[in-house]
Amino acid sequence: MKEILQDLSREELTELVIGLGEKKFRAEQVYLGLMQGKKISELNISPALRAALLERFEDEPVRISETYISQEDGTKKYLFALADGNLIEGVLMKYKYGNTQCVSTQVGCRMGCKFCASTLGGRVRDLTAGEILCQISAVNRSEGGTLKERAVTNVVLMGSGEPFDNYENVVRFLRNVTAEGGIEISARNISLSTCGLVPEMKQFAEEGIPLNLTVSLHATTDEERARTMPIANRYKISEILEACANYFQKTGRRYIFEYTLISGENADEKHALALAKLLKGRPCHVNLIRLNAVKERSLHAAEEKTARRFLQILEEQGISATLRRSMGSDIGGACGQLRYSRIFPDGKIP
Repeated sequence: MKEILQDLSREELTELVIGLGEKKFRAEQVYLGLMQGKKISELNISPALRAALLERFEDEPVRISETYISQEDGTKKYLFALADGNLIEGVLMKYKYGNTQCVSTQVGCRMGCKFCASTLGGRVRDLTAGEILCQISAVNRSEGGTLKERAVTNVVLMGSGEPFDNYENVVRFLRNVTAEGGIEISARNISLSTCGLVPEMKQFAEEGIPLNLTVSLHATTDEERARTMPIANRYKISEILEACANYFQKTGRRYIFEYTLISGENADEKHALALAKLLKGRPCHVNLIRLNAVKERSLHAAEEKTARRFLQILEEQGISATLRRSMGSDIGGACGQLRYSRIFPDGKIP
């Protein structure tokens, strides 16, 4: 596999092109073309520059292989093919305020959360910064968007992989996607979801990228959390809360907790009251999610009535909370399901 040209920042790309004997404006042409989702072979540049770039870099690092459209709400799910033959997936969700794209940061995942299909089969490899960026530019182009009128207005790093398990590539991606003159998505329109890698959470607070930090909590005690999230054996909830408080202090941004409601596990009134007590007075928001069941797992979603009651209790206790609207359920909305069905078509992990 060749290098990924989209890994480079605008300044690094300019230095590269000038080093190949070209004028600075040629670098701008290359940069803008890549940000628009074009392949190197499609760029309006000299044959000599195109040949030099293609010799070293992948022509199309990320390609939309399959697209599925929900008949319920218009949500689109994409299967992306990478240059080395690996597969990842993403989702474009349409809201009144804009379109949110969920991107992947790794091929697979090694965190082992029992409610997630992404971790089936484990982690294959990290994505580069450019491969993460190319997911957005590919969808933006496919949807008819431009750099001035983007079809993708918001980004969530909640696809396959744990973003902080691929720390350097993810931070480079964030700097490139927020940089002026390119796709230029504001950090305030980006959310990053972590299962709670405490050292990386603290390190990220120093990066100066004030995005929306989201932590997958899903329990109110370490013992209960460990039943579905192996990472709980390494980092305690108290440590996660401390890292979140530090993030708020450094960035001024409130943090978000994702709480997936699992029948018979964490969704009764007792758990709602415990969660409210745990988070009382903290500058946070709770995003409740009814489990999107994975057939390879034995967990089941809490009923809608149960989820509504859980939300009501949180609100009565003064906790800012919402119940996420289920989207794309008819196209396998849960992250990892589409890729899993392609690499293990018989449903068995070798």
